[in-house]
Amino acid sequence: MSEIKVTVLGAGVLGLTTALQLSHRPNYKVTVVAKHMPGDYDIEYASPWAGANYMPVGKPGSNLATFERDTWPELSRLATGVLEAGVHFQENVLYNRKKDATTATGEWFAELMRTDPWYKDVVPNFRVLSKDEVKPGYDSGTAFRSVCINTAIYLPWLAGQCLKNGVIIKRGILTDVAQAAGFHHSGQPADIVINCTGLGALKLGGVEDKAVYPARGQIVVVRNDPGVMTSVSGTDDGSDEATYIMHRAGGGGCVLGGCLQKDSWESQPDPNLAIRIMKRCVELVPALTGGRGIEALSVIRHGVGLRPMRTGGPRVEKEKINGVWVVHNYGHGGYGYQSSYGSANAAAKLVDEIAGPKAKL
Repeated sequence: MSEIKVTVLGAGVLGLTTALQLSHRPNYKVTVVAKHMPGDYDIEYASPWAGANYMPVGKPGSNLATFERDTWPELSRLATGVLEAGVHFQENVLYNRKKDATTATGEWFAELMRTDPWYKDVVPNFRVLSKDEVKPGYDSGTAFRSVCINTAIYLPWLAGQCLKNGVIIKRGILTDVAQAAGFHHSGQPADIVINCTGLGALKLGGVEDKAVYPARGQIVVVRNDPGVMTSVSGTDDGSDEATYIMHRAGGGGCVLGGCLQKDSWESQPDPNLAIRIMKRCVELVPALTGGRGIEALSVIRHGVGLRPMRTGGPRVEKEKINGVWVVHNYGHGGYGYQSSYGSANAAAKLVDEIAGPKAKL
Protein backbone atom coordinates (compact mmCIF):
# COMPACT_ATOMS: atom_id res chain seq x y z
CA MET A 1 0.00 0.00 0.00
CA SER A 2 1.59 3.26 -1.13
CA GLU A 3 1.80 6.09 1.38
CA ILE A 4 0.24 9.43 0.42
CA LYS A 5 1.94 12.34 2.15
CA VAL A 6 -0.46 15.22 2.89
CA THR A 7 0.25 18.58 4.51
CA VAL A 8 -2.72 20.53 5.84
CA LEU A 9 -2.00 24.25 6.03
CA GLY A 10 -4.01 25.81 8.88
CA ALA A 11 -5.12 24.57 12.32
CA GLY A 12 -8.52 26.20 12.59
CA VAL A 13 -11.69 24.13 12.74
CA LEU A 14 -11.57 23.37 9.00
CA GLY A 15 -7.88 22.43 8.94
CA LEU A 16 -8.14 20.13 11.96
CA THR A 17 -11.41 18.55 10.81
CA THR A 18 -9.97 17.87 7.36
CA ALA A 19 -6.83 16.37 8.88
CA LEU A 20 -8.96 14.21 11.16
CA GLN A 21 -11.08 12.87 8.30
CA LEU A 22 -7.97 12.06 6.26
CA SER A 23 -6.37 10.34 9.25
CA HIS A 24 -9.01 7.62 9.02
CA ARG A 25 -7.45 6.51 5.71
CA PRO A 26 -4.59 4.18 6.70
CA ASN A 27 -2.19 5.05 3.89
CA TYR A 28 -2.47 8.84 4.31
CA LYS A 29 0.33 10.33 6.40
CA VAL A 30 -0.85 13.74 7.50
CA THR A 31 1.01 16.77 8.83
CA VAL A 32 -0.75 19.93 10.03
CA VAL A 33 1.36 23.08 9.89
CA ALA A 34 0.10 26.45 11.10
CA LYS A 35 1.15 29.73 12.65
CA HIS A 36 -1.62 29.51 15.27
CA MET A 37 -2.81 26.50 17.26
CA PRO A 38 -5.65 25.65 19.67
CA GLY A 39 -5.00 27.59 22.84
CA ASP A 40 -3.83 30.69 20.93
CA TYR A 41 -5.99 33.80 20.86
CA ASP A 42 -4.97 36.02 17.97
CA ILE A 43 -6.98 38.20 15.61
CA GLU A 44 -5.49 36.24 12.67
CA TYR A 45 -6.96 33.01 14.05
CA ALA A 46 -10.74 33.04 13.71
CA SER A 47 -11.78 29.67 15.15
CA PRO A 48 -11.32 30.34 18.91
CA TRP A 49 -13.55 33.43 18.73
CA ALA A 50 -16.54 31.70 17.16
CA GLY A 51 -19.85 31.23 19.01
CA ALA A 52 -20.17 28.45 17.83
CA ASN A 53 -23.44 26.74 16.97
CA TYR A 54 -25.53 25.20 14.20
CA MET A 55 -27.62 27.89 12.50
CA PRO A 56 -27.81 27.09 8.77
CA VAL A 57 -27.57 30.09 6.44
CA GLY A 58 -26.57 28.53 3.12
CA LYS A 59 -28.95 29.16 0.26
CA PRO A 60 -30.63 26.08 -1.25
CA GLY A 61 -28.42 24.48 -3.87
CA SER A 62 -25.24 26.21 -2.66
CA ASN A 63 -22.16 24.26 -1.61
CA LEU A 64 -22.46 25.87 1.85
CA ALA A 65 -25.96 24.44 2.31
CA THR A 66 -24.68 21.02 1.23
CA PHE A 67 -21.79 21.21 3.69
CA GLU A 68 -24.14 22.31 6.48
CA ARG A 69 -26.55 19.46 5.74
CA ASP A 70 -23.71 16.92 5.72
CA THR A 71 -22.23 18.25 8.99
CA TRP A 72 -25.31 17.94 11.19
CA PRO A 73 -25.17 14.13 11.67
CA GLU A 74 -21.65 14.28 13.11
CA LEU A 75 -22.37 17.24 15.41
CA SER A 76 -25.46 15.40 16.62
CA ARG A 77 -23.39 12.27 17.24
CA LEU A 78 -20.84 14.22 19.26
CA ALA A 79 -23.54 15.91 21.35
CA THR A 80 -25.18 12.54 22.00
CA GLY A 81 -22.26 10.32 22.89
CA VAL A 82 -18.90 12.14 22.85
CA LEU A 83 -19.42 14.62 25.67
CA GLU A 84 -15.69 15.33 26.06
CA ALA A 85 -15.81 17.14 22.71
CA GLY A 86 -17.69 20.06 24.30
CA VAL A 87 -20.73 19.92 22.01
CA HIS A 88 -24.21 19.94 23.54
CA PHE A 89 -27.80 20.16 22.38
CA GLN A 90 -29.68 23.39 22.98
CA GLU A 91 -33.21 24.45 22.19
CA ASN A 92 -33.17 27.29 19.68
CA VAL A 93 -35.79 29.98 19.01
CA LEU A 94 -35.63 32.47 16.11
CA TYR A 95 -37.65 35.67 15.68
CA ASN A 96 -38.09 37.44 12.35
CA ARG A 97 -39.16 40.95 11.34
CA LYS A 98 -40.13 41.57 7.73
CA LYS A 99 -38.56 45.01 7.82
CA ASP A 100 -35.09 43.51 8.36
CA ALA A 101 -35.06 41.76 4.97
CA THR A 102 -32.96 44.43 3.24
CA THR A 103 -30.47 45.02 6.06
CA ALA A 104 -27.02 43.43 6.19
CA THR A 105 -28.11 41.18 9.06
CA GLY A 106 -31.41 40.36 7.36
CA GLU A 107 -29.58 39.22 4.24
CA TRP A 108 -27.11 37.26 6.37
CA PHE A 109 -29.96 35.47 8.19
CA ALA A 110 -32.33 35.23 5.19
CA GLU A 111 -32.45 31.43 4.94
CA LEU A 112 -32.14 30.93 8.69
CA MET A 113 -35.29 32.97 9.38
CA ARG A 114 -37.56 31.35 6.80
CA THR A 115 -40.58 29.44 8.06
CA ASP A 116 -39.97 26.76 5.40
CA PRO A 117 -36.15 26.48 5.21
CA TRP A 118 -34.37 23.55 3.57
CA TYR A 119 -32.94 22.47 6.93
CA LYS A 120 -36.36 21.85 8.48
CA ASP A 121 -35.96 18.16 7.62
CA VAL A 122 -32.39 18.03 8.98
CA VAL A 123 -32.60 19.38 12.53
CA PRO A 124 -34.81 17.77 15.21
CA ASN A 125 -38.14 19.21 16.32
CA PHE A 126 -38.40 21.99 13.75
CA ARG A 127 -41.66 23.93 14.07
CA VAL A 128 -43.18 27.30 13.25
CA LEU A 129 -44.12 29.33 16.31
CA SER A 130 -47.78 30.07 16.89
CA LYS A 131 -48.88 33.69 16.88
CA ASP A 132 -49.06 33.63 20.68
CA GLU A 133 -45.43 32.46 20.92
CA VAL A 134 -43.98 35.21 18.72
CA LYS A 135 -42.62 38.10 20.75
CA PRO A 136 -44.28 41.51 20.29
CA GLY A 137 -42.70 43.45 17.45
CA TYR A 138 -41.85 40.37 15.40
CA ASP A 139 -43.75 38.90 12.46
CA SER A 140 -42.86 35.20 12.69
CA GLY A 141 -40.67 32.70 14.44
CA THR A 142 -39.38 29.15 14.37
CA ALA A 143 -37.82 26.73 16.83
CA PHE A 144 -35.69 23.60 16.60
CA ARG A 145 -33.11 21.63 18.51
CA SER A 146 -29.59 22.81 17.69
CA VAL A 147 -26.13 22.41 19.20
CA CYS A 148 -23.67 24.83 20.75
CA ILE A 149 -19.92 24.17 20.75
CA ASN A 150 -17.48 25.21 23.45
CA THR A 151 -14.56 26.14 21.20
CA ALA A 152 -12.06 26.17 24.08
CA ILE A 153 -12.77 22.44 24.56
CA TYR A 154 -13.60 21.43 21.00
CA LEU A 155 -10.50 22.71 19.17
CA PRO A 156 -8.08 20.91 21.54
CA TRP A 157 -10.30 17.82 21.30
CA LEU A 158 -10.02 17.91 17.51
CA ALA A 159 -6.24 18.26 17.77
CA GLY A 160 -6.14 15.38 20.24
CA GLN A 161 -8.14 13.13 17.93
CA CYS A 162 -5.73 13.96 15.12
CA LEU A 163 -2.72 13.11 17.29
CA LYS A 164 -4.38 9.87 18.38
CA ASN A 165 -4.66 8.89 14.71
CA GLY A 166 -1.01 9.64 13.95
CA VAL A 167 -1.29 13.17 12.56
CA ILE A 168 1.78 15.30 13.27
CA ILE A 169 1.00 18.91 14.23
CA LYS A 170 3.67 21.60 14.12
CA ARG A 171 4.07 25.33 13.84
CA GLY A 172 5.34 27.18 10.82
CA ILE A 173 4.98 30.50 9.04
CA LEU A 174 4.64 30.30 5.28
CA THR A 175 4.41 32.95 2.59
CA ASP A 176 3.48 30.66 -0.31
CA VAL A 177 1.08 27.71 -0.38
CA ALA A 178 3.57 25.51 -2.26
CA GLN A 179 6.03 25.85 0.64
CA ALA A 180 3.72 23.67 2.73
CA ALA A 181 4.87 20.60 0.80
CA GLY A 182 8.29 20.98 2.43
CA PHE A 183 6.84 20.88 5.95
CA HIS A 184 5.77 17.25 5.87
CA HIS A 185 7.02 15.37 8.93
CA SER A 186 8.55 12.61 6.79
CA GLY A 187 11.26 14.98 5.64
CA GLN A 188 10.13 14.39 2.06
CA PRO A 189 7.89 16.72 0.04
CA ALA A 190 4.17 16.18 0.51
CA ASP A 191 2.25 14.74 -2.41
CA ILE A 192 -0.74 16.99 -1.71
CA VAL A 193 -1.26 20.25 0.21
CA ILE A 194 -4.62 21.24 1.66
CA ASN A 195 -5.12 24.97 1.99
CA CYS A 196 -7.25 25.78 5.06
CA THR A 197 -5.87 29.26 5.68
CA GLY A 198 -9.15 31.14 6.00
CA LEU A 199 -8.59 34.87 5.82
CA GLY A 200 -4.91 34.18 5.13
CA ALA A 201 -5.88 33.06 1.61
CA LEU A 202 -6.21 36.74 0.73
CA LYS A 203 -2.43 37.28 0.83
CA LEU A 204 -0.97 33.78 0.68
CA GLY A 205 1.41 33.44 -2.25
CA GLY A 206 0.11 31.21 -5.02
CA VAL A 207 -3.47 31.86 -3.91
CA GLU A 208 -4.03 35.58 -3.26
CA ASP A 209 -7.79 35.22 -3.54
CA LYS A 210 -9.25 38.72 -3.81
CA ALA A 211 -12.74 37.35 -3.18
CA VAL A 212 -11.77 36.84 0.49
CA TYR A 213 -12.57 39.59 2.99
CA PRO A 214 -13.07 39.97 6.74
CA ALA A 215 -16.43 40.38 8.42
CA ARG A 216 -15.77 41.57 11.94
CA GLY A 217 -17.74 40.06 14.79
CA GLN A 218 -17.87 41.22 18.40
CA ILE A 219 -19.18 39.29 21.39
CA VAL A 220 -19.54 39.50 25.14
CA VAL A 221 -19.07 36.24 27.07
CA VAL A 222 -20.93 36.14 30.40
CA ARG A 223 -21.55 33.66 33.20
CA ASN A 224 -25.33 34.13 33.13
CA ASP A 225 -27.43 31.26 31.77
CA PRO A 226 -30.36 32.29 29.54
CA GLY A 227 -31.82 28.79 29.36
CA VAL A 228 -32.26 29.05 25.59
CA MET A 229 -30.41 29.74 22.35
CA THR A 230 -32.02 32.54 20.38
CA SER A 231 -31.48 35.02 17.55
CA VAL A 232 -33.43 37.75 15.78
CA SER A 233 -33.40 38.90 12.18
CA GLY A 234 -32.05 42.38 12.81
CA THR A 235 -31.86 45.37 15.11
CA ASP A 236 -32.77 49.03 15.13
CA ASP A 237 -29.20 49.92 16.18
CA GLY A 238 -27.65 49.45 12.74
CA SER A 239 -27.94 47.43 9.54
CA ASP A 240 -24.90 45.27 10.34
CA GLU A 241 -25.64 44.73 14.03
CA ALA A 242 -27.20 41.50 15.28
CA THR A 243 -28.65 39.88 18.38
CA TYR A 244 -27.86 36.28 19.23
CA ILE A 245 -27.45 34.30 22.44
CA MET A 246 -25.99 30.83 22.98
CA HIS A 247 -24.81 28.97 26.06
CA ARG A 248 -21.71 26.80 25.73
CA ALA A 249 -21.26 23.38 27.26
CA GLY A 250 -18.74 22.54 29.96
CA GLY A 251 -18.62 25.88 31.74
CA GLY A 252 -17.87 27.83 28.57
CA GLY A 253 -20.22 30.66 29.48
CA CYS A 254 -22.89 32.38 27.45
CA VAL A 255 -22.06 34.18 24.20
CA LEU A 256 -23.88 37.46 23.49
CA GLY A 257 -23.54 38.98 20.03
CA GLY A 258 -23.03 40.64 17.75
CA CYS A 259 -22.35 42.29 14.38
CA LEU A 260 -21.21 41.55 10.82
CA GLN A 261 -18.94 44.45 9.86
CA LYS A 262 -17.75 43.86 6.32
CA ASP A 263 -14.12 44.77 5.48
CA SER A 264 -13.34 45.82 9.06
CA TRP A 265 -9.94 44.68 10.37
CA GLU A 266 -10.37 46.29 13.81
CA SER A 267 -9.16 43.85 16.47
CA GLN A 268 -10.20 45.72 19.61
CA PRO A 269 -13.69 45.61 21.16
CA ASP A 270 -15.85 48.70 20.74
CA PRO A 271 -17.20 49.50 24.24
CA ASN A 272 -20.27 51.26 22.87
CA LEU A 273 -21.14 48.28 20.69
CA ALA A 274 -20.62 46.00 23.68
CA ILE A 275 -23.21 47.95 25.65
CA ARG A 276 -25.68 47.81 22.76
CA ILE A 277 -25.16 44.04 22.47
CA MET A 278 -25.77 43.50 26.18
CA LYS A 279 -28.87 45.72 26.19
CA ARG A 280 -30.37 43.94 23.18
CA CYS A 281 -29.75 40.50 24.66
CA VAL A 282 -31.18 41.35 28.07
CA GLU A 283 -34.23 42.90 26.42
CA LEU A 284 -34.73 39.79 24.29
CA VAL A 285 -34.25 37.35 27.18
CA PRO A 286 -34.90 39.09 30.52
CA ALA A 287 -34.13 35.78 32.29
CA LEU A 288 -30.45 36.47 31.61
CA THR A 289 -30.40 38.83 34.57
CA GLY A 290 -33.76 38.22 36.22
CA GLY A 291 -35.02 41.56 34.93
CA ARG A 292 -32.21 43.51 36.60
CA GLY A 293 -30.64 44.97 33.43
CA ILE A 294 -27.12 44.70 32.03
CA GLU A 295 -25.57 45.63 35.38
CA ALA A 296 -26.42 42.10 36.55
CA LEU A 297 -24.44 40.48 33.72
CA SER A 298 -21.30 38.75 34.99
CA VAL A 299 -18.82 39.43 32.19
CA ILE A 300 -16.04 36.93 31.54
CA ARG A 301 -14.50 38.75 28.58
CA HIS A 302 -15.12 40.76 25.43
CA GLY A 303 -14.03 39.25 22.13
CA VAL A 304 -13.48 40.21 18.51
CA GLY A 305 -13.04 37.81 15.62
CA LEU A 306 -12.67 38.30 11.88
CA ARG A 307 -14.87 35.90 9.93
CA PRO A 308 -13.07 34.70 6.78
CA MET A 309 -15.80 35.54 4.28
CA ARG A 310 -15.57 34.93 0.55
CA THR A 311 -17.64 36.38 -2.27
CA GLY A 312 -19.23 33.39 -3.97
CA GLY A 313 -19.06 31.20 -0.88
CA PRO A 314 -16.58 28.57 0.32
CA ARG A 315 -13.87 27.43 -2.04
CA VAL A 316 -13.42 23.66 -2.06
CA GLU A 317 -11.57 22.66 -5.21
CA LYS A 318 -8.25 21.32 -6.46
CA GLU A 319 -5.55 22.89 -8.60
CA LYS A 320 -1.82 22.56 -9.27
CA ILE A 321 0.29 25.48 -8.04
CA ASN A 322 4.01 25.64 -8.85
CA GLY A 323 4.01 21.91 -9.50
CA VAL A 324 2.25 21.05 -6.23
CA TRP A 325 -1.27 19.63 -6.03
CA VAL A 326 -3.36 21.84 -3.73
CA VAL A 327 -6.86 21.23 -2.42
CA HIS A 328 -8.48 24.46 -1.23
CA ASN A 329 -10.89 24.43 1.70
CA TYR A 330 -11.49 27.99 2.88
CA GLY A 331 -13.88 30.93 2.68
CA HIS A 332 -16.54 29.61 5.07
CA GLY A 333 -17.09 32.93 6.83
CA GLY A 334 -18.80 32.55 10.19
CA TYR A 335 -20.06 29.08 9.28
CA GLY A 336 -16.91 26.98 9.66
CA TYR A 337 -18.08 24.82 12.54
CA GLN A 338 -21.54 24.12 11.16
CA SER A 339 -20.13 23.18 7.75
CA SER A 340 -16.88 21.58 8.91
CA TYR A 341 -17.50 17.86 8.40
CA GLY A 342 -19.33 18.26 5.12
CA SER A 343 -16.57 20.50 3.81
CA ALA A 344 -13.77 18.27 5.13
CA ASN A 345 -15.29 15.21 3.49
CA ALA A 346 -15.61 17.07 0.19
CA ALA A 347 -11.94 18.10 0.42
CA ALA A 348 -10.94 14.53 1.29
CA LYS A 349 -12.69 13.24 -1.84
CA LEU A 350 -10.62 15.65 -3.92
CA VAL A 351 -7.47 14.32 -2.25
CA ASP A 352 -8.60 10.80 -3.15
CA GLU A 353 -9.06 11.88 -6.77
CA ILE A 354 -5.56 13.30 -6.92
CA ALA A 355 -4.05 10.22 -5.25
CA GLY A 356 -5.91 7.99 -7.71
CA PRO A 357 -5.37 4.23 -7.51
CA LYS A 358 -2.92 4.72 -4.63
CA ALA A 359 -5.76 5.92 -2.38
CA LYS A 360 -6.79 2.74 -0.57
CA LEU A 361 -9.70 3.62 1.71
